[in-house]
Amino acid sequence: MAYGNEDKVKATILYHLRRKKVIVGVHTPFDTITRGFPSHLGKDIKKITHELIKNGLILAKPASYGLQISLNKDKLEQIEEFIFKVLGYEF
Repeated sequence: MAYGNEDKVKATILYHLRRKKVIVGVHTPFDTITRGFPSHLGKDIKKITHELIKNGLILAKPASYGLQISLNKDKLEQIEEFIFKVLGYEF
């Protein structure tokens, strides 16, 4: 099964958060999510991240200093499966 670019971007975003253990109590600023991607994809990356938030894979936490995000620990197994299927990385 071939995955589209959007799936690869989703898996990469989830992989970065999972690798850095940004889960539940640990958050990272939403704006840093575009790091590591080509700058011309910035808006697309943010749109895809909002989609992941809507699907419940990423949790958003509004703060006075900006939106913070972390992985949803209840869906960690599903996230890791998706990363493995698309990118081939295991945890």
